[in-house]
Amino acid sequence: MINFLLPTLVQKVLTDFFESLYCDIKNKGGLMKPFLKVMKALSDPSRVKIMKMLQRRVMCVCEIQAALGIAQSTASKHLKILEDAGLISYQKDGLWVNYALADGSQSPFAASLIGNLKHWLEDDPDLKKLIERLPGIQRENICGK
Repeated sequence: MINFLLPTLVQKVLTDFFESLYCDIKNKGGLMKPFLKVMKALSDPSRVKIMKMLQRRVMCVCEIQAALGIAQSTASKHLKILEDAGLISYQKDGLWVNYALADGSQSPFAASLIGNLKHWLEDDPDLKKLIERLPGIQRENICGK
């Protein structure tokens, strides 16, 4: 069943991608930089993990830091790269800065990858373990604010 659907799915993804690419070339030109920015942003395993976590819920930097076991400054750098690529957005809420997946309006490349990443890597054992731990990672318990 999967083998039958895969070519259709790939064809749809590629068609959508090239249609959006054509529209941007026609209207804006110079698409290599934004394309590479998105691809580079997703070239790091930690940033892919952040994207997969944000598919499940909005998170603050301290929750992301705790989930990945990385320093706050490292988490912030990863978030900035994802934000600059148009893959995530943030909203301030008092003392909290909440990160979420972007709506994809900043870049057709980001929009395409945000949509497709939801279906990719769902069976990865490391990501499954990470996602299973998310309910126990709460900002109130980490930061005490």
